Amino acid sequence: MITDNELATFEAFQDNLSTTVIARLSPTSGKGARKKAIKGRKNEIKPVTRVADNGEGDAAELEDFIEARSCRQDRYATTLTLTDDQFLAEEIFLSLPANLRTLSYATTQDEPELKETYSIPLDTALLETIVEHLPPTISDSLETYGLIKDPADLDKFLEPVLESYITATISPPSEYTPAITASRPDGCEICSREHLPLTYHHLIPRQMHAKAVKRGWHKEWELSKVAWLCRACHTYVHKILTNEELAKEWYNVELLVEREDVHKWAKWVGSVRWKAR
Repeated sequence: MITDNELATFEAFQDNLSTTVIARLSPTSGKGARKKAIKGRKNEIKPVTRVADNGEGDAAELEDFIEARSCRQDRYATTLTLTDDQFLAEEIFLSLPANLRTLSYATTQDEPELKETYSIPLDTALLETIVEHLPPTISDSLETYGLIKDPADLDKFLEPVLESYITATISPPSEYTPAITASRPDGCEICSREHLPLTYHHLIPRQMHAKAVKRGWHKEWELSKVAWLCRACHTYVHKILTNEELAKEWYNVELLVEREDVHKWAKWVGSVRWKAR
């Protein structure tokens, strides 16, 4: 059973597994590949070379239909449904090491050895150990759906899934990477107005860093969190909250925008059309 503290990581794992499954099951594209796939097939339906004069037919569309039908016939009789996909994801996920199921940016900061253990590319011995602990029903299911040809291919199938999952889960949230241009939002993180100069709002005010760590409100690696705010919203936040309140209770954007006064402010300021005097 997926626990509450594993729910977010499970969803990330399922997304990466689904991406790999779709890539494996998607038919080969391209006209050359299509002709090669059709040629020599037993009891094949020959493509229609003429289109009916009533304008309802289309040779290209019919050929695509025949290709899709043939691909389905050539695949395994069993179809991988969304329910099967989730069941497969759960079965694999629950068999992973506990520290891999709860992996996150926060856990790698608290336990730096995790980042080394699950560094990309994955160590071959580690991958083999993970695969060894998976129940045989997983490789059986993957074979049935045509995702692997042999149980020995299980590690090759899971390697990109696990590496994508690890990369996604240990990546620092945008609030920890303000210096990276790609993490900068298009607009203010409170009022959402764009095309305005944005400023750093230190979610845990620098004057409170020592106290926040001493009192146990935050860990040292959490102190660098920032949000991108327009000057009006930045000023408003510091007007309604003291530095200690910000550090102790309102230390991320999600918490701030949930406040009724901040919500009303954002709605109002977003509707204002400033005019030069």
